[in-house]
Amino acid sequence: MTIRSLFRIKSIESILARHREEPGELRRTLGPIDLILLGVGAIVGAGIFALVGTAAAGDALRPGAGPALVVSFLLTGLACALTALCYAELASVVPISGSAYTYAYATLGEVIAWIIGWDLILEYAVGNIAVAVSWSGYFCELLHGWGLDFPRYLATDLRTALNTPEILAQAPRVWGVPIIFNLPAVAIVTLLTSVLLVGIRESAWFNAVMVAIKLAVLGLFVVAGAFYVRPENWQPFAPNGWAGIQAGAAVVFFAFIGFDAISTTAEECRRPNRDLPIGILGSLGVCTLIYVVVAVVLTGMVPWNQLNTAEPLSVAMRVAKLDWAAGIVAFGSVVAHTAVLLVFQLGQPRILMSMSRDGLLPPLFSRVHSRFRTPFFATLLTGVFVAVGSALASLEEMADLCNIGTLSAFLLVCIGILVLRVREPERPRAFRTPWVPVVPVLGVIACLWLLAGLPSLAWVRFAVWLAAGLICYVLYGRRHSRLAAASCDREAEHG
Repeated sequence: MTIRSLFRIKSIESILARHREEPGELRRTLGPIDLILLGVGAIVGAGIFALVGTAAAGDALRPGAGPALVVSFLLTGLACALTALCYAELASVVPISGSAYTYAYATLGEVIAWIIGWDLILEYAVGNIAVAVSWSGYFCELLHGWGLDFPRYLATDLRTALNTPEILAQAPRVWGVPIIFNLPAVAIVTLLTSVLLVGIRESAWFNAVMVAIKLAVLGLFVVAGAFYVRPENWQPFAPNGWAGIQAGAAVVFFAFIGFDAISTTAEECRRPNRDLPIGILGSLGVCTLIYVVVAVVLTGMVPWNQLNTAEPLSVAMRVAKLDWAAGIVAFGSVVAHTAVLLVFQLGQPRILMSMSRDGLLPPLFSRVHSRFRTPFFATLLTGVFVAVGSALASLEEMADLCNIGTLSAFLLVCIGILVLRVREPERPRAFRTPWVPVVPVLGVIACLWLLAGLPSLAWVRFAVWLAAGLICYVLYGRRHSRLAAASCDREAEHG
């Protein structure tokens, strides 16, 4: 294995040619409105309904942004916009499922593509574990509002349970082992996996309904909460200075993850070269506006240091004595989390499918169901992975790991634009990233700035994850790579 072989590049012509040779596997049914709704469905979720409280108030690992949370949202939105412009160009040039993985294969080489594909598991599958855990919290809060209390030993993560004697005392035991897991999280993941197995059209309609509901709920929060805003709550504006703003931006980055999931549906778009950039940039713009307005109202309703809770929007409604609205917000959050889970569960299998097509994963991952026309095995395996993880894990540790994996992928996408513009400046592009190299360079700097705001423990976990991924590549991917086999065949012909 030579260094050169690790960075062999799969040409865009070969990617597109192979796709033309294997047409019709997935149904092309999505238009630009579908894509924008999928993007909003993926973006608006746990970040704004749950982690916004941590970003404002801080926790043991980081300072809070306070009312300057608005600045954190704007900075993170700007950083994501820079990356989104790069995604939009690459999606128009390489309209194939696989997202950043496929783009990296065409620009930076095989081992970098593998690393991005491995990192994207952190964004989609591990990120969905965090969303499922948060969904469970809001679902139990909603039940509590109806006078129903879910057993705590069936709605908590393992670490919390082991450190809470009351939960251990309540849990039933089998052969002396307490039965503790997050049942609501497992149930919702199982339900949505079943929906995704059936087909993309059904999933898109389901998502559109949920997007309409959660936007209506956020609109209700803004309109009702605006009457209870107290300007004195915005003072001091940045209680922890620039460090708090940076830490807040790193936390709320989780609230922007999802616009890139649109690119994984490239083979299910009617006109991917045109529609993918519209979906990516349109959904990001809509969500940034929503986040800024919600942050202004939230920090004006409740003092920033009282927002470190898993349900900050519902808490704000209760502080204002709007219990009826708190129940609606809890319901809207459940719907919002459900939409995020759906889109992320949709994206992960398509990345695995692309990696399998290239030989870096076993062929089973790229099999498409003969009737439903979906990547059946990859969807099922993703569902099992997320269900098992959400049964035991906590929100914060999964969110930080998701953020660091996603930012790493975003960083390499920005670099990919620079490489492709130098290597193939004349290639036709349906969408061109403006002001190159300024935009991608600023995107790289923004990603590095957000990465610097993450806690050190997240970096340790990421290093372990990356090492495990490289071991998998050496043991399987390098040996079965179709690009490597093609290179060997060419060398034999000329040898």
